[in-house]
Amino acid sequence: MTYASNFQTGLSQRFARLMLYTTSKMPYLGSKRMTFRHVVLLVSATLVITVFYLVGISGRQPPLDDWETLDEGIGWTGNGGKTDDRTGSTEKKYQTSTQEWTRRAVKVKEAYVHAYTGYERHAFPHDELMPLSHGLRDNFNGWGVTAIDTMDTMLLMGLTEQYDRALALVKNSTFPIHRPLHPSMNDRISFFETVIRYLGGMLSAYALSNEPILIQKADELAAILAPVFDTPTGLPWSGFIPETGGVNNAIPWEQLADVASCQLEYAYLARLTGKQEHYARAAKIFDALQKIDLSATGILPTKLNVLDGSVNDPSVSVGAGADSGHEYLLKYYLMTGQTDNRSLDMYMRTVNYVLTNMVFLTPKRGLLYVSDVVGNDHTPAYRLEHLSCFFPGLLALGAHQLPDEAFNNAHKTFSPSQSKLLSSFNLRELHLSAAIGIAETCWRVYEEQPTGLAPEVVKMTSPNQREGAKPTYPASGLWIDAMKTWRLEGRQGPPPGTEEKPIVKDANEKDFYVSVPYSLLRPETVESLYILWRVTGDEVWRDRGWSIFQAIEREARTPSGYSTLRNVAFHGELNDDMPSFFLAETLKYLYLLFLDEDPIPLDKWVFNTEAHPFPVFNWTSWEKHKFEILA
Repeated sequence: MTYASNFQTGLSQRFARLMLYTTSKMPYLGSKRMTFRHVVLLVSATLVITVFYLVGISGRQPPLDDWETLDEGIGWTGNGGKTDDRTGSTEKKYQTSTQEWTRRAVKVKEAYVHAYTGYERHAFPHDELMPLSHGLRDNFNGWGVTAIDTMDTMLLMGLTEQYDRALALVKNSTFPIHRPLHPSMNDRISFFETVIRYLGGMLSAYALSNEPILIQKADELAAILAPVFDTPTGLPWSGFIPETGGVNNAIPWEQLADVASCQLEYAYLARLTGKQEHYARAAKIFDALQKIDLSATGILPTKLNVLDGSVNDPSVSVGAGADSGHEYLLKYYLMTGQTDNRSLDMYMRTVNYVLTNMVFLTPKRGLLYVSDVVGNDHTPAYRLEHLSCFFPGLLALGAHQLPDEAFNNAHKTFSPSQSKLLSSFNLRELHLSAAIGIAETCWRVYEEQPTGLAPEVVKMTSPNQREGAKPTYPASGLWIDAMKTWRLEGRQGPPPGTEEKPIVKDANEKDFYVSVPYSLLRPETVESLYILWRVTGDEVWRDRGWSIFQAIEREARTPSGYSTLRNVAFHGELNDDMPSFFLAETLKYLYLLFLDEDPIPLDKWVFNTEAHPFPVFNWTSWEKHKFEILA
């Protein structure tokens, strides 16, 4: 924000207070106490306010497209510059009309239609569009991932013609595993990607349309994928080798996300088909995870051995390679009617460790972020991955949906060291405070880039670089230590990491720098913004989503679709790539964020890690008997 803008805002506020003071000392208009002196005073004050108002208008930058964000990251919003004490936002806020939010949702729908039309014209029925050359690639099995991955987005947006064409593709799909290689094709078939995009896409499309062919095809695909579960532990192999059609079983070490991100899909498929083998595959994964010795931390490691469940790398992350493995602990509990206590127990232990060991504040600005910790001694990496920006949304979802007993009994999941740190806090509030602070940092990383789009990874200022740090900044840099001090000092002001902060454009003042500069138009941040909007009702999260969508339109749009960026520091540096998740997740979450009425309420639906919604359900007594469900 410019100095002039600040000056004008300050004048407006001061004269508004003058007007309030003046009128508060006067009788009501029409009162018998009104004298000529009162009239002169009122007219004079009105003239002064009018003059300064006109001066403010003449010096004001014009709004961009109905109150849109300006270049410097703080848009004109006309409410006198109030700060949200809970989110720490320094943005000017305003009340956007329902009609305007509807218009913005339509803009997102138009963006989807633009992208999908380009895909249909140049790449269908292949996997993904190359939006610069109008080429195509088959990087996800060659089964038409952009179509199948985004069928539920079409249904939510009312795009029935596109959906009919995608449904016809599904009807004719045979999902071949054994096929010759081609330069544009992936040389490995990923079980993880196939489940979350194809299986998840068909299941959620069924949930929204009730088309029986979708269950049939999902069941067929699950049968094709069955060989990956042929391990002693029940943890799946990473996928298949297309040249041979065989399982890719050369190396037993697999990432947590690859082996523990299919339980939602298989449990829901069991529910729809009545087949015990689908449920058993999900259940065996939880059995294997429970057998891992987590007494030292409580959180699952990033890599596991699928043959014996052993751990060879104790590093811990909520980002790449691990993210959805943690995500499915909470979401499985929610999807299955909040009855699977083992998944809840593992989720609470996970969050206990993250909040006490992996959430940090930067020294100067107090930016809150979650970092991975590496090696046997769990050394903090002091970095924030875009993939980790789903985590504040997960925390907010848990804070909103979990029953009171989950938090009241959480002390049973504490380690001795965690008990000292966590027992004095209201855990529901603690989870939500962390969600708010981390999500704001994730958004801020967007807003403070020249393109308005976030890079893949930023490196945060480490705690030992204390120059300019507040006196209360903890030596460890850990948020939980700052929270302990905040509590002991009487909870003055908002929780650490959620305070008011200005937008910073000077690279030397940001408290972070870009370490991996590309943008894949990922969904994690807008996913968290959407959940926080639904959980808190605070419109600031919608405003932030709108600023991100504007940046996407400005920086990534091409004649046939949307391109990823090579470097978020420079305009026009585009890759010839449009990931299916951009349509399946990013645009879906933005569309839902701008709708006043949510067609996917959080207490009725659970999103898989590819943003495919599955309905919440309870196992019937017969299903419990048939599937041998003990809960």
